Amino acid sequence: MSRLALDNPAYYINREASWLAFNRRVLEEAQDEKNPLLERLKFLSISASNLDEFFEVRVAGLVQQIEDGYTEAGPDGLTLVEEREVVSRETHTFVNDQYQCWNEELRPALSTHGIRVLGLHELDSRARAFIEEYCERELDLLLTPVTVDPAHPFPRVINKALSVAFLLRRRRRSALTYTGVVTVPRALPRLVRYPQQQPLPGGRRVSQPSGISAYRIAQPAQGRCGAPRD
Repeated sequence: MSRLALDNPAYYINREASWLAFNRRVLEEAQDEKNPLLERLKFLSISASNLDEFFEVRVAGLVQQIEDGYTEAGPDGLTLVEEREVVSRETHTFVNDQYQCWNEELRPALSTHGIRVLGLHELDSRARAFIEEYCERELDLLLTPVTVDPAHPFPRVINKALSVAFLLRRRRRSALTYTGVVTVPRALPRLVRYPQQQPLPGGRRVSQPSGISAYRIAQPAQGRCGAPRD
């Protein structure tokens, strides 16, 4: 009886692709309407934190090996560059599905239960007035816009911090663009709750500080926390 040849790539599953398939099953729990709503929200959060750690450890190691010049294919037949392309393709699809789950399933479901997570474009005049006051009282002192150009290298981004990137144009040379980066301070709450109205329409209303920070930075006329100027 001949021995089975174990060097056939068809017998092996790529390690990183296997991990992404596992995390896909976590996301599927968030998409499952039979699960309680807050459990679905928890599963979506777990899939996001899993993906953060995957890139911190596994993808970082993969990129380091590519930079060091390793070209040998693994048992599954994929070279490191091919493996990176698989990870990139699968991750882009996965993140799109995460956003779809949040925006089209969980967020509307939360709204029906009296928890409305609002974008800045959804605010009424009273909520916008509250945001202006909140920015002046708490946010402006914490935000530090940093530009990225030949004189200013890309800033250090704190691990797992929320950051907002901007594509900026100079006033006198509008054809040229450059990048600005703002780190959303960890001292801020993950959700900002709007004052309740009486009678309370729509239940509790909250917004994410990353969106508020982006809104604030996009107001160069404010002069306190606006986009960097020449």
